[in-house]
Amino acid sequence: MNLKKIIILSLFLLNFITEGKTMENTKITIQLKNGDVLVELFNDIAPNHVKRIIELSKQGKYDGVAFHRVIDGFMAQTGDVKHGNMKDNFNATLVGTGGSDLPDLKAEFSDVPHERGILSMARSQSPNSANSQFFICFDKHPHLDRQYTVFGKVISGMEFVDKIKKGVPGSGAVDNPDFIEKIIIE
Repeated sequence: MNLKKIIILSLFLLNFITEGKTMENTKITIQLKNGDVLVELFNDIAPNHVKRIIELSKQGKYDGVAFHRVIDGFMAQTGDVKHGNMKDNFNATLVGTGGSDLPDLKAEFSDVPHERGILSMARSQSPNSANSQFFICFDKHPHLDRQYTVFGKVISGMEFVDKIKKGVPGSGAVDNPDFIEKIIIE
């Protein structure tokens, strides 16, 4: 092999290795009162939603935010950074209606199924209305597939998600709810 081929092959391999590192999905740790939940974010599937979660997490916007809607066997919803902070501005009558000061996101629907441990963005009737609220699935729910943007999955600590205080049957409204202690970007 001549020197030119070795250099080209080396550059190709270096580029391949570098690209592999940039394609690696970001991980976050959601600290709950019962333990830490490690989540892999799907940068390649929902890049704008992942960017939003990271941005709000870095600003500490999720720290202290309640799991305001928790339906046993279905999901635990959180992320109302406007009305849901248990340490600052919690409003039991408005929690679940707010978002961040940032614009709503365009949907990034995919074929990733809503199954146990999936994180997906909450939204209103409009597919392009996700902002800061999200939910973690307790079980498989195919009726949500391609209707809500999936942006991550619990890698470890699902047993701590299972311990989040459940709400009343039907609405899932939670009195004195559990909350996110902190989100750490790994």
